[in-house]
Amino acid sequence: MSSHTPYIQPSNPYEYLLLIEPREDLADDIMAIKKEFSEKYQAPQAVSSKPHITLVSFTQYMAFESRIRQRFRQIATERAPMLIELEGFGSFPTHTLFIKVTTRTTVQNLVTKLRTQVQSLLKPDKEHKPHFIMEPHITIARRLKPWQYEKSWSEYNTRSFSAKFMANHMVLLRKQADGERFTFVERFEFMNMPVSATQAMLF
Repeated sequence: MSSHTPYIQPSNPYEYLLLIEPREDLADDIMAIKKEFSEKYQAPQAVSSKPHITLVSFTQYMAFESRIRQRFRQIATERAPMLIELEGFGSFPTHTLFIKVTTRTTVQNLVTKLRTQVQSLLKPDKEHKPHFIMEPHITIARRLKPWQYEKSWSEYNTRSFSAKFMANHMVLLRKQADGERFTFVERFEFMNMPVSATQAMLF
């Protein structure tokens, strides 16, 4: 038997989502809309994920995760809780239906901060670039077939929906590239602490 140590390939990168969750009762209300859509328009993918606003989606190796989490933690600690207002439905023609976020600038400011401070950590190679979501929304259903999109949009285009919630944290999820479900990694609380206090806490 050879005494040489075998070369071990690095593990495959993981897929990650950083997102904001609505409070539980509002999430239940939106989930009911997703379930209704799923049944009415034969779109089971509508109920495959819980309601959320995606901030960043990225692919990275596990070895980088602790540094990324520390950076997210620092950004969240300095951030104040945010009022998120939702109003009506929108669409990305011809494949996605969503609930509109009317306080877009609030979310966009956070995404811009994330892009400025974390982007360099989120690129394992040239092929996998992180996606910073500058059009905040809560997806009802995506990957719709043409007939599903056309029929549902004619209904939801004029349907009303209105809600608001305080976002006081963001959540990181991960899954293996070929995995089916995202799993919870960490919750980052918005604490509105000044930079100096944050640094004292981290180091």
